Amino acid sequence: MTKDLTSSLCHRQNILNNPYALQKIEEHLGLGGNYYNGELLFTKQQLVEIFCVSESTVEKYLASHSDELRANGYQVLRGQKLREFKALLDGNVTDYGTKTTALGVFTFRATLNLAMLLVESDLARAIRSRILDIVIDVMAERAGGHTKYINQRDHNYLPAAYQEFSYRKIFTDALDRYLDMGKFKYGAYTNKIYQVVFREKAQEYKQILSLGKNDRVRDTLYAEVLKAIASLENGLATEMKTQSEKLGRKLKPQELDELFVTAEQNPYLKPIIEDARIKMASRDLGFRDALHQKLEAYIQSVPESDFERFLGETSRSLEEQFSDPVLLAVFKRLKDR
Repeated sequence: MTKDLTSSLCHRQNILNNPYALQKIEEHLGLGGNYYNGELLFTKQQLVEIFCVSESTVEKYLASHSDELRANGYQVLRGQKLREFKALLDGNVTDYGTKTTALGVFTFRATLNLAMLLVESDLARAIRSRILDIVIDVMAERAGGHTKYINQRDHNYLPAAYQEFSYRKIFTDALDRYLDMGKFKYGAYTNKIYQVVFREKAQEYKQILSLGKNDRVRDTLYAEVLKAIASLENGLATEMKTQSEKLGRKLKPQELDELFVTAEQNPYLKPIIEDARIKMASRDLGFRDALHQKLEAYIQSVPESDFERFLGETSRSLEEQFSDPVLLAVFKRLKDR
């Protein structure tokens, strides 16, 4: 997917929230700046010179994207902090506001933010291209070569997958016992489960993630999505049993369809399903560069905590997780419940 950083706040923030990418970008770009209290800072005048734009151009973006730039580190130094920082500059500075009392500075993160916005600068354009290349390399490196199964690096994935597997069996058993329909009912109602949770059939999902014929959808789902599916499967299995026993016969497909409609509107399930949609839409765009068009309204920027969760030191491959005795104990508790 082509990413236009100048027009997409979500794409910009997904990069700026990725500490591993930021570290590599800072190493590669070498933009200069001055370290103050362990943080790389740039004055407005320095950015004017780096990007070869006018001071009024920088001011324009400070006005039009004030909240975004401030959230990513733009700040105004005053008092003792200003005096200490100015001492590092040897007087080579254009003050922000009143010369003797305030100076606006950009952190490296805010500087990248500005580079992603500037359409007037050829260097900013080149930086945007380099940023995207570095992000791709960092994601692949930290995810072990491919992001297809990045969901499995979450320590919550295996317990959620095992739990969903258990409820999946309960659901398919209920279909067998309480639904009057041929063998294709298992695939048909699996798709209906997916459509309730994330509005896509299995084949649609596979196409969006470019999965192969033998790739299983559930192996690529995030823990929150698996929990939403398990909740729906368990609830529907219970409702099928209740309705079938009440009627004294197996349900017709249209009767089960009505139960699906009721389940999707259930106020207890709604927060779980909405959270699953947000997680899938946002993470797949941020981590896998995959856009779920039917979930576009749920897309948010990926928080920094998620980069640690899926790419950081605490994230581990599935093989590593299987060797963890603590995780094995969780599986035993799930098995014995």
